[in-house]
Amino acid sequence: MARYYRYKLPPWARNCLFVAEKVTLPILIFQLIRTLFFPTTLDVFLLGLLVGVFIAFYLEWI
Repeated sequence: MARYYRYKLPPWARNCLFVAEKVTLPILIFQLIRTLFFPTTLDVFLLGLLVGVFIAFYLEWI
């Protein structure tokens, strides 16, 4: 089975993927600070989800 290759996507989808990749880290840092000061179940869930997305981008799974 062929590996997922992001450069084969249409230009608009590739652009959205690059923007999402660049925006993930600042949102992750903001959510971490928010979770440290106001920990709720939703905040912890969102932080875990954002960490997972960030790791997926970092390891180029997405």
